[in-house]
Amino acid sequence: MNANPFTAGGENYAAHRPTYPAQLAEALAGVTQERGLAVDVGCGSGQLSVLLAEHFEAVEAYDPSESQLSGAVAHPKVRYAVAPAEELPSADGSADLITAAQAAHWFDRPRFYKEVRRIAKPGAVLALITYNNPVGDDAALAPYRALYDALDPWWRPERVDVETLYSRFEFPFKEFELEVDPIRRDWDVAAMSNYVQTWSALRLAREAGEEALIQRHLTDAIDAWGPGTRTVEWPIGMRIGRVIQALSDLSAPSALALTRRTAVRSEDELAHRE
Repeated sequence: MNANPFTAGGENYAAHRPTYPAQLAEALAGVTQERGLAVDVGCGSGQLSVLLAEHFEAVEAYDPSESQLSGAVAHPKVRYAVAPAEELPSADGSADLITAAQAAHWFDRPRFYKEVRRIAKPGAVLALITYNNPVGDDAALAPYRALYDALDPWWRPERVDVETLYSRFEFPFKEFELEVDPIRRDWDVAAMSNYVQTWSALRLAREAGEEALIQRHLTDAIDAWGPGTRTVEWPIGMRIGRVIQALSDLSAPSALALTRRTAVRSEDELAHRE
């Protein structure tokens, strides 16, 4: 696994990150052949894990960070354990669904994919899920977008994979598309500012002594946001496919991925890196 800046700060992450819509877990369960075991890799605080537990007999949820798991939501059908994506404790041929939500850009993916093939039942589904920056009222979000850009020196290279919704990933599985709802929240300025302070780049900038830069943008956000709440959405991107052991070489990007990549690169917001 690549060095992951989220190995600390688990309680803050759990408290202030937006949670996934229940429809995401329902949609994922709807494309699996069976609903025995779901394995959630890089589970963080278990946001997706507990949603999957409503549709599967059991969920095994793994994260390499004890700090992240310390903030995990307890559920009788979810078993949490500290483990990297490249060395999963799950049994061979046991998983009906394998997910990685907002985490796969940190993985050593060739090694992770080897583990996926080991633990997957024939025809199991693998879903790599991500979301980019929020969309909503442009004027209200402008100070946060400016902060995002100002943090450019501290964003890790893996952030580009999030910005492009994983379209650059090699994905050697039988890929298909799945429509899911965006994450949607009605937030006031305090909630929004708490969220951006979970950004890995902001934490690194703060450690580098850039508190004045951060506070300048957060102060601008108070005036731009105004009183009350605003609706904010995070569109969800996904690479999803079936684990077909007989597929010998799908390491090159699929036609679906190439189409998605072209579409993402054509969007103005990609250049803006909101």
